Amino acid sequence: MQTRQTPHAAAPDAARWSAVAEWYHAYFTGLVMTMVTRRGAREAADLVFHIFRRQHLERFLPGLEKLGLQGLPPAVAAARYHYLSNAIGGVKVEYMEESARKAWVRYAPPRWAWHGTAVCAIPGEVSRAVLRGWHAHNGVSLGTRRLGFVCTKQTMDGQPGLEGYYCEYDHDLAPDERLRFARGEEAPDFDPAQAPVLPTATWPEERLQKARRNYAMEYVRTALPELIGLHGPFDAAYLGGVTGQLIGMQFYHETAAALGLPGHGDATDFARFMVALARAQGDEAELVAGGAHPCVRQASWKLMSGIADLHGAAFDAWNRLLDGALGAHNRHLALKVTRRLDEGDDAFEWRIVPRGKPGKL
Repeated sequence: MQTRQTPHAAAPDAARWSAVAEWYHAYFTGLVMTMVTRRGAREAADLVFHIFRRQHLERFLPGLEKLGLQGLPPAVAAARYHYLSNAIGGVKVEYMEESARKAWVRYAPPRWAWHGTAVCAIPGEVSRAVLRGWHAHNGVSLGTRRLGFVCTKQTMDGQPGLEGYYCEYDHDLAPDERLRFARGEEAPDFDPAQAPVLPTATWPEERLQKARRNYAMEYVRTALPELIGLHGPFDAAYLGGVTGQLIGMQFYHETAAALGLPGHGDATDFARFMVALARAQGDEAELVAGGAHPCVRQASWKLMSGIADLHGAAFDAWNRLLDGALGAHNRHLALKVTRRLDEGDDAFEWRIVPRGKPGKL
């Protein structure tokens, strides 16, 4: 006879938001590794370039305004943006200002983007694509052709962190001069007392974790449309989907535990996980009573909200996170999508059924 588990206590908001941050952080890192292993370093770097360029175009100038950095010299504004915005996301960054025309940033180990042991599988070409996509374009966005970024170290090359400086030159830079490498130069030591005041310094834990959740989700929100644009919907659904399947399986138990759930059981137990995860993401979700199989309804999709002309392949890839999680929860169950918000329905809806015996839904 199967023993029912005592219901777990609801997890506090900070723990739930932290779990979602790790869930999407892992998915983003996993997607880049999928590209490296199944398509090669060049195509992985191309995707990373487009992800970071898209984020830059969408976030840099509005972020400068939110952080109160308008009117500063270009090199200082660019470097302070990276220091402050990454701090909000929980990324360890250092800032050293030498002058109004030269300011350093250093991303110290462990590197946030390349989660855990994944750092061993990320080629230097992919890391350089981050710099080409974002750092090399800051001057263009600021309206000056004289701002460039000089990279002095790369973690992928075995050096202690990614570091470099923004430099405002006396002449306009050609596009291929906006990023250069000077491996013989060394960043000054970081002095927190001389750095800008972090906006997170006085934030309570819940606000910190919510910001970090949104930061991690933003990477996936950017990555899936770019993946579809570069590789078409069928390959994107495969590449994003196999990543989702693996990450969902690998991270299910720790995510369920962080949400205050047992991490195993029957179909109803997994439906409760889906509802808890959706709500922790900021979505409206409920477990719907009635019918032979548990039904979960989600009436919003915060992850992709507001993106125009989003292809259905984004949902196909993202949904595989839940498929993978269900495989880790109970391999005898399957997830059936019966309604899709992204296709005009008023909600997403899933039913959890016996694997291999779907029947008529």
